[in-house]
Amino acid sequence: MPELKNRQFLDFEKPIKELYDQIEAQKHIAEKGKVDASGTIAMLEERIKETKRHLTSHVTPWQKVQLSRHPDRPYTLKYIENMCTDFVELHGDRNVKDDKAMVGGFAKIGDETVMILGQQKGHNTKMRQLRNFGMANPEGYRKALRLMKLAEKFNKPIITLIDTPGAFPGLEAEERGQGEAIARNIYEMIRLKVPVICVIIGEGASGGALGIGVGDRVFMLENTWYTVISPESCSSILWRTWDKKETAAEQLKLTGEDMLKFGLVDGVIPEPLGGAHWDYDEAATILKNYLIPIIADLKKMNPEERVSKRIEKFSKMGFWEDEPTMAK
Repeated sequence: MPELKNRQFLDFEKPIKELYDQIEAQKHIAEKGKVDASGTIAMLEERIKETKRHLTSHVTPWQKVQLSRHPDRPYTLKYIENMCTDFVELHGDRNVKDDKAMVGGFAKIGDETVMILGQQKGHNTKMRQLRNFGMANPEGYRKALRLMKLAEKFNKPIITLIDTPGAFPGLEAEERGQGEAIARNIYEMIRLKVPVICVIIGEGASGGALGIGVGDRVFMLENTWYTVISPESCSSILWRTWDKKETAAEQLKLTGEDMLKFGLVDGVIPEPLGGAHWDYDEAATILKNYLIPIIADLKKMNPEERVSKRIEKFSKMGFWEDEPTMAK
């Protein structure tokens, strides 16, 4: 995690920053004047906990979008590092190149060997460019499919960690078959004979998320979002301006609670107090403790049953009403 002096704070997190500034001031006074400020510091630390608790229990949909994009938030490789052992990263789609926006490989979670993969962003400008801001090209989705097929070959469960603003929309990506690559992944994932668990750990936007988002269980972390379009893009289409992004976020019903009500996800996983960006270890531990028993439950089912239930699960998504036809 970044040191306190390097931490970034969102606008609505400013009350937390002010309390941390007060703690630093108290430490400076105590050191300079050789006085005991431990009581005051302990009181301020308790107020920080209460402030985090209050802020995270009253976040708006737009603020959840902001939290999902927090620059200090852990990404896929950080979760793998903190909840897995013996990770062996695998590279390339065996066709074009190795897409740095999509990472994956075999690892052990608890005593179980799994194939774990997901989109990877960067924590600084150079790494963001290298990872293409977590937006995979067609070769990224073909790489993901290659790894999932490899897991199926060796009968290993698959875990996907989703965190992308969308698949890369560039002309070269379309030329290499972006739409076909995502559609192929959806088709193949629904037929995989091994357990598949998908977790949205940050942004879950459009086909970029769906390309690795078809599984027996789909979960969202507490401060994430999942929808067909980002609030900014929705606002620009409907109102010709980004200024309505907060309204768009509200209307899109993109939070975990909304997705759970619609039956599009199977659960919402809590995050550490204040959000995953405050405690990487705890965030990974919470996720790990959710995944291990689910993997064990899914392994008890035979492959044909898993595939059948997966098809049924996604076939039932969505709802509509038939308008009665008027008699002639």
